[in-house]
Amino acid sequence: MGSFSIWHWLIVLVVVLLIFGTKKLRNIGSDLGGAVKGFKEGMKTADDDKPAARLDGANAGQTFEGEVKDKTKS
Repeated sequence: MGSFSIWHWLIVLVVVLLIFGTKKLRNIGSDLGGAVKGFKEGMKTADDDKPAARLDGANAGQTFEGEVKDKTKS
């Protein structure tokens, strides 16, 4: 019951192809690829919207103190 050899994987691949067919597997692959691409684009735009916190030499190691106040309509 050790690791699977190449023959085990080939048999599994043949069985999967017989059950699902090549067209259905191709559609699943393209759908999955589109979902991953959309996720990457969504993450990229989410990162672009946030301002990056920079620690350059002037502000490195400083602590800013303040008080949080509620916003009220004027």
